[in-house]
Amino acid sequence: MHLKLTLNNAGYCLAKASHAIKGAPAKNIAFGALFGLIQHPKLGYILFDTGYTQRFFEATKFFPNKIYAMATQVVAAPQTEVRNQIATLGIHCSDIKHVILSHFHADHIAGLKDFENATIHCSKTAYEQAKNIPSFLGFTKGILKPLLPKNLSSRVQFIENSGGQPDELFGKKYDIFGDGSIMAVPLPGHAAGQMGIQLSTQKNHYFLVADACWDQRAYKNLDFPNAIVRLFFDSWAQYKQTIFQLHKYHTQHPKTIIVPTHCAQTTELLIQNNLNLDVL
Repeated sequence: MHLKLTLNNAGYCLAKASHAIKGAPAKNIAFGALFGLIQHPKLGYILFDTGYTQRFFEATKFFPNKIYAMATQVVAAPQTEVRNQIATLGIHCSDIKHVILSHFHADHIAGLKDFENATIHCSKTAYEQAKNIPSFLGFTKGILKPLLPKNLSSRVQFIENSGGQPDELFGKKYDIFGDGSIMAVPLPGHAAGQMGIQLSTQKNHYFLVADACWDQRAYKNLDFPNAIVRLFFDSWAQYKQTIFQLHKYHTQHPKTIIVPTHCAQTTELLIQNNLNLDVL
């Protein structure tokens, strides 16, 4: 089944290039908060992650969450928010019936409250960490609990419940909607329960891998980030395993376009500043 897809950034943060890849220049680069708008022939519009919104600044006004903002310089304007970008296509927030979350870090969920009618698809592991971590500790795992909808528990569907099937590289993958259109793939390490998605348009096959790596050189050349980032990762051992899996996947499927959320070298070739579902 062929879908339509468009990608763009909903804000960005500044981080050291040397953190993304060991040995890179110690200069700030933009880490875009990528989101994907997917058009399904039967289910309508689906979002993959939701980027930054002004809610990030509200959620980090006071300590301890303010520490997150102090450590991560975020740039986000109202016009870059997903709700305002999709409006240019005549799509209202209520038209989004499904949101797939890769994980619960703030740059992936800050727009979640805009889509009140959407079913939220995520891994059970990611959900339970976000739900159960104390508010005063959330920022230590990249989670800002004020960004979570109050009715999250009643709207969430766990990806693992969609029926896993064996996968020779990643162990399992999950058919989210039961029609083969979007397959969720476990990519743990950077964040607890992180998931990526595989989908196809009429033009290309895509693998949106979220923060499984920050730079395409990781899965292409096995160039790893600076060891300092281990402090912020859920599991360094799982992160490395995921990179080796992606490296092998890329070797076996060289024509599939792998899209790390924050890799500008990848995304600048794909994003449309004016959303267009007929390009990718």
